[in-house]
Amino acid sequence: MKKYLLVFGLFLALSLHGQRVDTLTLNFREYLGYVKKYHPIAKQAELVIAVGEANLMKARGGFDPKVEVDYNRKKFKGTEYYDQLNATFKIPTWYGVELKGNFEQTDGDFLNPVQSLPDDGLYSAGVSFSLGQGFLANNRMATLRKAKYFREQTLAERDLLVNEILFEASVAYFDWIQTFNDREIYRNFLDNAAIRFEGVKERAISGDIAAIDTVEAKIAYQNRALSLTQAEVALRNAALKLSNFLWMPDDVPVELEDNVIPDTSLQNDIDIALEILGKSLDSFTIENHPKIKSLGLKIDQLVIDRRLKTNNLLPKIDLEYNFLTETPEMINSLGSENYKSGLNISLPLFLRKERGDLKLAKFKVRDAEYEYNNAAVTITNKILAIYNELDSFEKQNQLVYDIVSNYDALLSGEERKFSFGESSLFLINSRERSLIDAKLKQNELQNKFFKAKAKLFQSLAINPENL
Repeated sequence: MKKYLLVFGLFLALSLHGQRVDTLTLNFREYLGYVKKYHPIAKQAELVIAVGEANLMKARGGFDPKVEVDYNRKKFKGTEYYDQLNATFKIPTWYGVELKGNFEQTDGDFLNPVQSLPDDGLYSAGVSFSLGQGFLANNRMATLRKAKYFREQTLAERDLLVNEILFEASVAYFDWIQTFNDREIYRNFLDNAAIRFEGVKERAISGDIAAIDTVEAKIAYQNRALSLTQAEVALRNAALKLSNFLWMPDDVPVELEDNVIPDTSLQNDIDIALEILGKSLDSFTIENHPKIKSLGLKIDQLVIDRRLKTNNLLPKIDLEYNFLTETPEMINSLGSENYKSGLNISLPLFLRKERGDLKLAKFKVRDAEYEYNNAAVTITNKILAIYNELDSFEKQNQLVYDIVSNYDALLSGEERKFSFGESSLFLINSRERSLIDAKLKQNELQNKFFKAKAKLFQSLAINPENL
């Protein structure tokens, strides 16, 4: 595992921004690129496409030419009862038509007269086809058409799977940023509390202030230390959650080391990384959404099933006609005077099975159409709500920025007054707690803003091409 951590560390070194000499910054875009390329779910999404291609190959196999050989022989007590050879070459075609070439040869003492053939065998070439059931729609045609739709559907399903794992990875990264910023806030204010505590002790020793003030300064320091400890636990847990999305090329999971930090200047890069930059509400078309495409292709497949069930209401009328010849090398030997033909007609009297299958097929189409319409409205409204949420967060972020600035000014003013002996540690601690709460609120609001962008990315079902 150490060697994998080392390799990953070298990868992260490319993103070194220099916040600290001993820290490495994991860039958000590079992080998503790693998730998309190496995460098991992302690899599984690519398998979906392979399944679609394999399914299409299987369906095309229904039109593969076939060679059939049937050989039977019976010999008992020196008597050759029969020796029969039947070799056939078949070429299936689209509209239920099958081209066929055949060679038959028989010999023996106890052959059925119908099976008697010339000594050198008999050749035939002909065609078989269905005029009723199976002509315009049959299982072979339906399977291939559905396989083509399924292959297109797997592309949409792949995009949805990749989008979902990248969304979850983004949320984990944003939570990591928030816990990191929270930890930095408590770390900075712990340093301030330590400096203030030392200053108060010196002033108390010199008799400038009462000794009891050192107790309040120490309590403030201890509270900041307690909050920092809790923030560090939250940060480690967030880093562990983020590690769930980091894998090496050979399917080995990676755990982040303590010196790896997030990119806190993500504000200007998040839209580019998620490829939602310039994605206005007017540019959104519901028909291009992968989920809607997938449902539409599902309906197309069910419609093919419905057509097949409708075709099954027709009678089976199978025709076969074969030219017969002993000399296949002579084309003119294939004449209409030598032939073998057949006709088979079949029709159930009540068609209850066929009519029941057709009703079920219609219900499935209707059910899929309801699902399609509901998904289209749900996705459209969700995207509209997220755009409204993003507009609101723009205003909220500006407000909380102003609030933090004002609280910072109040704390600075209170510290100046305290240096002149015109204020108290209680007021300073109160102002500081308000500033800490405001900064934490700012981090939380920023996290919600980032997550709203990730929700937009998820709702649009974008599969980033440039990661």
